[in-house]
Amino acid sequence: MTEHVATITLNRPESMNAFNQAMCDEFTDVWQRVRLDDDIHVVVLRAAGDRAFCTGVDVTEGLEMSGRTNVWANQDPGIALSPKLNSVWKPVVCAVQGMVAGGAFYFVNEADILICSEDATFFDPHVTYGLTAALEPIGLAARVPLGEVLRIALLGLDERMSAARALTIGLVSEVTTREALWPRADELARRIAAKPTRAIQGTVRAIWESRDVGRSEGLRRGLMYTEIGNPAPGSESDVGNGAVYRATTEKPKWELR
Repeated sequence: MTEHVATITLNRPESMNAFNQAMCDEFTDVWQRVRLDDDIHVVVLRAAGDRAFCTGVDVTEGLEMSGRTNVWANQDPGIALSPKLNSVWKPVVCAVQGMVAGGAFYFVNEADILICSEDATFFDPHVTYGLTAALEPIGLAARVPLGEVLRIALLGLDERMSAARALTIGLVSEVTTREALWPRADELARRIAAKPTRAIQGTVRAIWESRDVGRSEGLRRGLMYTEIGNPAPGSESDVGNGAVYRATTEKPKWELR
């Protein structure tokens, strides 16, 4: 970890970074560490290798948490993999390359900033294998237009969304070369990490939780977050880079012209 940025690298390139039970268990521990460690302000999530960021579940191993005989005891892998489901309100900058498929959307859907390399392709193969596509596209529907979600979910392996198309629909906010991908993600994370972490986490939580309620309730909750997260008048808040912000009740000096 450098300058309050924790870098997490999916490191199973031989399996195209597909997740198994061990990875799910590790992410449960990782997200708890990120949530509780005040030295961590921002997370960069990336993956080793060039072929894929992640292709979902490792079908050669399966998952204990979702493959039990008692179906009522099964759990969604997102409980382990998704930062927001683990109450992580520190920003996640996610950098993806190559194939981004199926269960990879657990990471993609809950990233705060998502960038990709020019070779990235996005698809969900579930229906091609006779499986209902539900959890991943439901999460994706919070990020992009419904028609785009249905196209990905229903076409399965017959079509892959390009990086250019992902940028057009707002799934990603930036496309880079493969060589520039990791440095750019790190640069974005460092810029965020230099800002007041209390304000950053409050912003992330307020925005994400507003999506679970209607507009009016979201605004009411938003006001609550400003009251909790903003410095009290007369107090000081460290804003990074040696600067100090002092809250004040003085009226701003401005005039109409």
